[in-house]
Amino acid sequence: MIRGKFITLEGGEGVGKTTNLAFIKDYLEQHDISVVATREPGGTKLAEKLRQLLLDKKSEAISEQTELLMMFAARSQHIKHVIEPALAQGKWVLCDRFTDATYAYQGGGRNMKISVIEGLENLVQGNLRPDLTLLLDAPVEVGIERAGKRGVFDRFESEQISFFESVRRAYLLQAELYPERIKIVKANQPLADVQRAISDVIRTLLGLGGMNNAVSSGRRRSLK
Repeated sequence: MIRGKFITLEGGEGVGKTTNLAFIKDYLEQHDISVVATREPGGTKLAEKLRQLLLDKKSEAISEQTELLMMFAARSQHIKHVIEPALAQGKWVLCDRFTDATYAYQGGGRNMKISVIEGLENLVQGNLRPDLTLLLDAPVEVGIERAGKRGVFDRFESEQISFFESVRRAYLLQAELYPERIKIVKANQPLADVQRAISDVIRTLLGLGGMNNAVSSGRRRSLK
């Protein structure tokens, strides 16, 4: 059986990941592709419990190191019980956030060592990496304003603007490092334009066509 494709959707708060994940799932299913839609942290009973703890701003203070380990603990369960079995069955997995979010939030936002994140990534994931990552990018102020309309902020959403600026920079750096995999979609444009750009990327993955100007990939550069 042909192994399925692994697509991840990334971005800061309020960039429209939930809406566009549903759009991508529907688009793929229209092309007769069996899709498993999931999210991080989460995806299994244990991982969802860890998610609740991570997002609850009323729980005891969580250290940066504990937060990072909880993220990868949830990811380990998710990979073993959801992602890998689905891919092995030939299904495509569509995931709301994955390890690029860890580099952005814990690496960029929490200023944790990239080498530590890389070590955990290799330990937990082995050779597993997304086939495609769509990075929905918008100015922080736009995203926070949108997120505020959803209701009460969770523990991450309650962070300062400077935290989210660091998260965004880290995401864009990931796109520069992995331009073949990570495609940037401008999320501060009308939804119809966002979804047109997304469908262009998916069409390319399906071998059906190219991309338009609403999509870009970062330039590779080395880190010093």
